[in-house]
Amino acid sequence: MASLTTGPLGQVARGGIAGIAGAVISAGAQFLLVVVVTRAFSAHQAGTFFTATALALMVAGVAKLDAGNGLIYFIARAKTYDYHGISGYIRAALVPAVLLATACGAVLYPRLGLLAAALPVMVAADLLLAATRGFGAMRPTVLLDGMALPTLQFLLVAAAAVADRPQWLPFLWALPYVPVALLAAMQLRERLPRTPYLPGTARDLWLYTAPRSVAGAIQAVFQRLDIVVVALLGGPVQAAVYTAATRFKVVGQLANQGLAQAVQPRLVRALADGEMGRARELYQAATIWLVLLTWPIWLGYAALAPWLLRLFGPGYGTAVPVALVLAGTMMLATACGMVDVVLTAAGHTTASLLNLVAAIACTVALDVALIPAHGAFGAVLGWAGGMIAKNLLPLWQLHHRYGLHPFGRHSLPALRFRSWTTA
Repeated sequence: MASLTTGPLGQVARGGIAGIAGAVISAGAQFLLVVVVTRAFSAHQAGTFFTATALALMVAGVAKLDAGNGLIYFIARAKTYDYHGISGYIRAALVPAVLLATACGAVLYPRLGLLAAALPVMVAADLLLAATRGFGAMRPTVLLDGMALPTLQFLLVAAAAVADRPQWLPFLWALPYVPVALLAAMQLRERLPRTPYLPGTARDLWLYTAPRSVAGAIQAVFQRLDIVVVALLGGPVQAAVYTAATRFKVVGQLANQGLAQAVQPRLVRALADGEMGRARELYQAATIWLVLLTWPIWLGYAALAPWLLRLFGPGYGTAVPVALVLAGTMMLATACGMVDVVLTAAGHTTASLLNLVAAIACTVALDVALIPAHGAFGAVLGWAGGMIAKNLLPLWQLHHRYGLHPFGRHSLPALRFRSWTTA
C-alpha cells in the first residue's frame, strides 16, 4: 500500500502538517514572549515595545511589495522547463524590495532606533524563504521562520527581562533576523540552478506582482494597524492590553499560513493548467483541515480566557470581551478557508486588492469611531469588521466566477488517509 505522503495530495498533507507544526511552535514562542514582557515590565513599557514591533512588521510587510508571492508563482510554473532563468526573477524581487526597506528604515530611525536597521534584513529573509517554497520546499520556512526565529526572539527578550533592560527589547527582538536571512540564502543557493539571465524576467514579475504589491502592502497594514491605532488613540497601556488579549490571533494566522504555503504552488499549477476540479479538491481539503485544527483552539480560548489572561498580569483580566470577539471572528474566518490565496492563484490580483481596500477601510472607520470610547474592545470590533469583509468578499467572488466553495464533496474524503494515498 502506498504511503501516506505519496502522490500530489500526500505531498500537500506532508507540507501542510510541517507548516502547522511550525505555526504551533511559533505561536507558542510568541505567546510566551508576550507573557514575559507583560510580567517583567510596566504596561506602558510593554505597550511601547509592542507598538514598535508592530510598526516594524507593518513597514517590512509593505516594503517587500508582496514579491514573495510573485516568486512562488513564477518558480512553481517554471518547473515544467527546469527552472530556466529563475535567478533573474529572484534578483528582480530582492533589489527593489530591499532598497525600499532601507529607505523606510532611514525615515523611521528617529521613531524605531536600531530596530529600523533590521527592516532590510526582515524583507530579504521573507523573500528568500518564499523562493524556496516556490521550489516546493517547506523545510526552510518551517525550521527558520516557524521555529528558529520566534524561539530566538523569545530567548533574547527573556534575557532583557532578566537584566531589567526595557531599552534592549527592540534590538534583541530584531537580532535573530540576521542568521535567518543568511541561512535562507544558503538554502536557496542549494536549490537554484545555474542558468543564464533571461531578458524580460523583471518585467514579467512586476506585471504580475504590481497589483498584488499594493494589496500586499494593505494586507501588511491590516495585520498590524490595530495595535498602532490603539496606541495612538488609546495610549500604550491600552495597546498592551489589546496585544495580550489578541495574541492568540497569531495561532489562526500561522495555521492558515502553514497550509497556504504548502498548497499555493500546487494551486497555481492546477489553475494554470485549467484543472478546476483539482483546484476545488485542494481548496476544500485545506479548509476542512484548517477548521479541525483551529476551531478547538478558539473554543478553548473563549472558555478559558478569564484564566489565561491573568497570565499576563493583574491588569489584563478585563480584556475577556476582547478575547471572545477574537475567537468568534477567527472561527468564521477559518471556515472560509484560503479564499484570498485561491483568488490570487487564479490571477485575480486586482480583485484581491479591492477586497483588502474595503477591509481596511472598514477597520479604520470602526477604530476611529470606537477606540476613543471603548479602548481595546473598540479595537477588536474594528478588526473583526475588517476581517469579516476580507473573507466574505473573496468567498462570494470565488462562488460567482468558478463555483468554488470551502466545503463540498472533497471535504470529508480529505479526512481519510486513503484519499491521500490514492490522489
